[in-house]
Amino acid sequence: MTLALILTATLVSGLLSMVAAAWLSFGVLARLVRHLVSLSVGLLLATAVLHLLPEGFGSGADAHALAWTLLAGLIGFIALERLSILRHSHHHEGDGHAHDHGHDEREAGPGGMLVLVGDTVHNFGDGILIAAAFLISPEVGWLTALAVAAHEIPQEVGDFLVLLNAGYTKRRAYVYNAVASLSAVLGGLIGYLFLEAATGVLPFVLMIAAASFIYIALADLIPVMHRNVRVGDALQQFAFIGLGVGVIAAVTSLLHGHG
Repeated sequence: MTLALILTATLVSGLLSMVAAAWLSFGVLARLVRHLVSLSVGLLLATAVLHLLPEGFGSGADAHALAWTLLAGLIGFIALERLSILRHSHHHEGDGHAHDHGHDEREAGPGGMLVLVGDTVHNFGDGILIAAAFLISPEVGWLTALAVAAHEIPQEVGDFLVLLNAGYTKRRAYVYNAVASLSAVLGGLIGYLFLEAATGVLPFVLMIAAASFIYIALADLIPVMHRNVRVGDALQQFAFIGLGVGVIAAVTSLLHGHG
C-alpha cells in the first residue's frame, strides 16, 4: 500500500508541476519571448545555487566528495560538448541564415539534451525524498509531494524556455519534459526498496543536477544574451535574470519556512 502511494504521489507531483509550467511557458510567458533566455538563466542558476547545492552540502555527506562530484560534472559536460554530443546553435528556420530546411530541428536535439539530463536526475532525487516522507507517514508524504510540485514549477518553466530557445517545438518540449518527469517515479521506487543506500547517493545526484543547470546557463544561454550589446537590452536582461532568481529564492524560502 505504501509503495502504491509513493508511485502515485511521484507521478502526480511530476505531471502537475510540468502541466503548470507548460501553461506558463506556452501561454502567459509566450508574450515575453525575447526575454525568455534571460529568465531561464536566472531560474536555472538560482535552482542550482539556492536549492540543489545547499540541499546536497547540508545532507551531512562529505563536503570534499560533493565538491569533486560537482567539478567532475562540470568538466564532464565540457568534455561532452567538445565531442559534439551536446552542442547546438541558436537559430530558427527562416531566420535569414543559409541553412538547409530542417537544420534547426536536427541541431535542437543534442543541445536541449543537457537540460533534460539535469531535470531527469533532479526529479529522480525528488522521488527519493517523497519515498522517504511516505515511510514516515502518508500525511507527511503527500505534503512533501505537494511541496516538491510547487518548487518544481519555476524550474520546469526554465526547462521549457531552454528547450524552446534551442528550437524544439512545443509538442516535443512537452513530451520530453513529461518523460523526464517520470524519473521521479523511478526515484520513488528506488527510495522505497533501497532507502538507506539511495539516501546516501542523493546528495551526489543533486551535485550532477546542479552542474548541468550551471553549465547550460553559463555556456549555452549567456552567450546568446551577449549578442545584444545595447545598454537598454543589458538592463532588461539583468532585470529578467533577477526575476528568475527572485522566484526561486521566494519559493525555496517559503518551503523551508514550512519545513
